[in-house]
Amino acid sequence: MNEQHNIKKSLSEKGNYYLYLLRQSLAGGDQDYTSLRLGNAIFLLAIPMVLEMIMESIFAIADIFFVAKLGNDAIAAVGLTESMMTIVYAIAVGFSAGTTALVSRRIGEKDPNAAAKSAGQSIIAGLIISLLLAIPGIFFSYELLILMGSSEELASFNHGYTRIMFAGNAVIMMLFIINAAFRSAGDAALSMRVLFIANGINIILDPLLIFGLGPIPAMGIEGAAWATTIGRGLAVAFQFYILFGGRKRIKLRLRHLVPEIGIMTSLVKLSIGGILQNLIATASWIVMVRIISVFGSAAVAGYTIGIRIIIFSLLPSWGLSNAAATLVGQNLGAGHPERAQRAAWITGFSNMTLLGLISIVFIAFPGYFVRIFIEDGEVLKAGITCLQIVSSGFLFYAMGMVMTQSLNGAGDTYTPTLLNFICFWMIEIPLAYILAINFGFGTNGVYYAIVMAETTLTLLGIYVFSRGRWKLKKV
Repeated sequence: MNEQHNIKKSLSEKGNYYLYLLRQSLAGGDQDYTSLRLGNAIFLLAIPMVLEMIMESIFAIADIFFVAKLGNDAIAAVGLTESMMTIVYAIAVGFSAGTTALVSRRIGEKDPNAAAKSAGQSIIAGLIISLLLAIPGIFFSYELLILMGSSEELASFNHGYTRIMFAGNAVIMMLFIINAAFRSAGDAALSMRVLFIANGINIILDPLLIFGLGPIPAMGIEGAAWATTIGRGLAVAFQFYILFGGRKRIKLRLRHLVPEIGIMTSLVKLSIGGILQNLIATASWIVMVRIISVFGSAAVAGYTIGIRIIIFSLLPSWGLSNAAATLVGQNLGAGHPERAQRAAWITGFSNMTLLGLISIVFIAFPGYFVRIFIEDGEVLKAGITCLQIVSSGFLFYAMGMVMTQSLNGAGDTYTPTLLNFICFWMIEIPLAYILAINFGFGTNGVYYAIVMAETTLTLLGIYVFSRGRWKLKKV
């Protein structure tokens, strides 16, 4: 009886301890992640990062949920626009990688002023790039949709969505870069709160602006673009309020926004690697959509819904991967390379457990998730097939994304770039075209190619990370 009582007491104490850690992770706090017990450090960082990524994915899910009620052409227009917007996301994520490497390293060195300077330089660079990206989207939205394979009718009625999304791309850029600075400094809970605000506003505005209510006119598909842009814009305003408020680890001042050649050079070098690796990956998705568009709007709509669901499930795993990147950067800055390596491996296996369970659900019950968005038979079938085939590779994706982000966190952004080029442009795209068009597999061929390319990327990433040269990287 005493032994059984002690076991129950021990389990109760452990439960209370993990509940305490959960509260700490959500509340945020001033933790030293270079000396904290590694399991606790991963838990404290990963929980808010996972929730942050879920919030980011809800943008896509909420938009497509309401837009789906406007018909297949509207869904296809969102899919085609998002495929082009992946260039914006790629650059934002690239600058986030550079920001993560610099800020986490400076925080590990216990130099918060240098961390703030790095964040300031990232913000300047992001604003300049976003202005350049807005111009073609504003003036050539119709032509861009036609280039992506849409019909003239689809482009004519829906190109306003494309114009608004490109015009407001600065809020996407700032959201990613500033949240990367918060995460890298260990303020992951703050990044999570920013996305909660953005999503709450977007979810409220989506039905109001798309369908109208009272004096608010129905804007259709353009309402979805305005809802997303306004939601993200207000969240960015909150980010700047926190940055200049001076109550967190990153305390931004106007002097930090004055370009400094040394920091900017390091940032650009790191970010170019991050941008290229993401451009290579995301540009390949554009080509994949172009191949799928050969099979009609229903195929594109099904693919769009299937990929949105997959993104929703993968983004929490990106949260875990971001936790690994932060721990790798901070521990290298503190002179603990072996601890950095252990953090990456532990996070990778945790990620495999998470995505492995999700893949089982998607393979067994795909229709349940696709039907949330649409009931059209042809689109439903296409979405189910996409979800089942692509999710079959989740175990490999899980470890692969942690390896990639860990290399980025160490400041080695060029190795993942090379791996992405090999896997996506030398393997995925040619294989997708051959299987889909030449061998007659149709859209299934595209999905098989995605799984094969991502699996190869994971195996190469594990090999490179195991060699350990990233431990010697200086940033």
